[in-house]
Amino acid sequence: MKRCCWLLTLTFVTAMMQNDQLPADEGLWLFNSPPKEHLKKVHNFDAPQSWYDHLQKSSVRFNTGGSGSFVSADGLVMTNHHVGLGALQKLSKKGKDYVKDGFYAKTLDEEFQSVDEELNVLMSIVDVTKEVKAAVTPDMKPEQAFEARRGVIAKIEAAHTKAPGFRADVVTLYQGNQYHLYTYKRYTDVRLVFAPEQQIAFFGGDPDNFAYPRYDLDVCLFRVYEDGKPAKIEHYLKWSKNGVSDNELVFVSGHPGHTDRLNTVADLEYQRDVRYPFALQRLNRLEVMLSVYSGRGAEYERKAKDMLFSVANSRKAYYHGLAGLQDAKVMANKKAQEKVLRDSVAKNPELKDLAGAWDKIAQIQKVRAANAKRYNLLEGGQGFNSSLFGYARTIVRAAEELPKPNDKRLAEYGDSGQESLKLKLYSKRPLYPDFEIVKLADSLGWMCEQLGYKDPLVQKVLAGKSASVRAAELILGSSLMDVKVRRELYEGGQKAVDASKDPMILFAKAVDAEARKVRKKLEADYAEPNEQAYDKIAQAKFAAEGTSAYPDATFTLRLSFGPVKSYMEDGKKVPFQTTFEGLYQRSADENNRFPYELPQTWIDRKSKLNLKTPFNFVCTADIIGGNSGSPVVNKAGEVVGLIFDGNIQSLVWDFVYTDEQARAVSVSSQAITEALRAIYDAAPLAQELESGQRK
Repeated sequence: MKRCCWLLTLTFVTAMMQNDQLPADEGLWLFNSPPKEHLKKVHNFDAPQSWYDHLQKSSVRFNTGGSGSFVSADGLVMTNHHVGLGALQKLSKKGKDYVKDGFYAKTLDEEFQSVDEELNVLMSIVDVTKEVKAAVTPDMKPEQAFEARRGVIAKIEAAHTKAPGFRADVVTLYQGNQYHLYTYKRYTDVRLVFAPEQQIAFFGGDPDNFAYPRYDLDVCLFRVYEDGKPAKIEHYLKWSKNGVSDNELVFVSGHPGHTDRLNTVADLEYQRDVRYPFALQRLNRLEVMLSVYSGRGAEYERKAKDMLFSVANSRKAYYHGLAGLQDAKVMANKKAQEKVLRDSVAKNPELKDLAGAWDKIAQIQKVRAANAKRYNLLEGGQGFNSSLFGYARTIVRAAEELPKPNDKRLAEYGDSGQESLKLKLYSKRPLYPDFEIVKLADSLGWMCEQLGYKDPLVQKVLAGKSASVRAAELILGSSLMDVKVRRELYEGGQKAVDASKDPMILFAKAVDAEARKVRKKLEADYAEPNEQAYDKIAQAKFAAEGTSAYPDATFTLRLSFGPVKSYMEDGKKVPFQTTFEGLYQRSADENNRFPYELPQTWIDRKSKLNLKTPFNFVCTADIIGGNSGSPVVNKAGEVVGLIFDGNIQSLVWDFVYTDEQARAVSVSSQAITEALRAIYDAAPLAQELESGQRK
């Protein structure tokens, strides 16, 4: 993070200028449409469909955000420490900080069941575009079209979620041009097996975040169970003992969260002028609040650790993303590319119905901008930052939504998502009243600042009290800390909610009408016209450029690939991999001071390590937030690494891909097994990884 921002924007501009000749290995590819011809022509890789199917079914999505993979036939799942951080924190308690100190279960009996983790494995993909689009007719008003589309999607999902242990999601691709039905197998008995100390998982801390070279053992291992026993897994990834070599082709299978690469200029201008600055204001405020709270003592730090890590990480990503969007040359190149496409549409009489799509998107950005702040604060919940409020809103809305036909409900209350919803609502995760008060008070103050103290809803929310007093009143007076109470209210429906005197339930009811109002406004006047306009732009792109494009990321399974590759920076060659030897040298160079101090176990057992073991490496595979925890595999489909970050130059990948300096950063497979044996006395676990079976 010490690198200058001009480097970021320079690579961004270079990539935009080269967009007519895309870098060879760009793409977040659908598993039902991988670029087989490109792989064969450029990389001499011609795997059968079974290779892709196996990798697909070996890949795992963490619904808390992140990716993973099966790495043994006995249900062992590999992901990042920072993906497992939430689970680690929920299992921790005063005197037992598994985030800080790490964890290793030597036996199955010692494996701790996570509080509310859900893992999904993609089993099938079906194109349902025609069925979804047929529900919307040209004569419908935007509100009617939105409800019709939402209704048919709910019906499709419900029809394919009848088998226990499965869920179905209709995924919107190309911003509305295509719709695919993804059917997942769900695992909810997820148990913690291993995690290193956070100091080695996040060695270098904030200064080295999004930097390279790196020296992080960012790994966490879980095991999924069925019927109280380790699940028997057909599709799992074999382990490579040899790691990677320079310029070797590797593949990444994971769940990238969101990209805006297909966005119009008007859309990107909204991101630059409204969305990113607002998000940064909020993140900066949250980071200060959480840092002050954490500074009170070790126990306060433990309680806030997961949230503070997430906020700080997001703040950096938004900061550097905004730096790219604010570069005038970037936008000039984007405008030039857009003009080429629009001109091609204007010259083709058969595409005349598509010509107005760009202007429509520009027009509705005004609606978006006028309502976004209120939406984020009320419907998005930024003004009510408390787990108890989240529970209360779920209960209040479920009472109103569940009696409706499935296709008439808000999307999050559809039949297909009921089990996942209840898993979160009935979670036994630890909640801390003092932390909830601090978070809620800060968010109420934020809402007051953004909407104005005299705003009628602000006055209603504060009820004549200060933000801190109101927050304490709501948190301390609520019974929603108790899972039994939440369950009774949810299952009791409208009658139970109407009878409840719980202050947080009453609070959620008081703000619900206003929140629904702004949600409905944006659904009808922004979301629906936006989806229809982008559908037309996708049609235009396919007509002009062919149909071999990949869609923007949607937190669904994607395949990316590229060579392991060094790069030049400041006139120097940055090596493609680091070693354990470099870790110890880096710590010594900084006098073993935070955030470069080593855990005591790593000091005591240094002599047991093979210091030449590769530790972290970089490749050009296309990733984004959500790919954390993704397996990196070689042509044989063997695990050679574990994605955990990108360097600072890769932060432009939200908007455009470049492979000049941008790289994905991974933990080497060799480092994981070497550390398990030499540092953690976990030879049986290393053996399970290498053999694919638990002994």
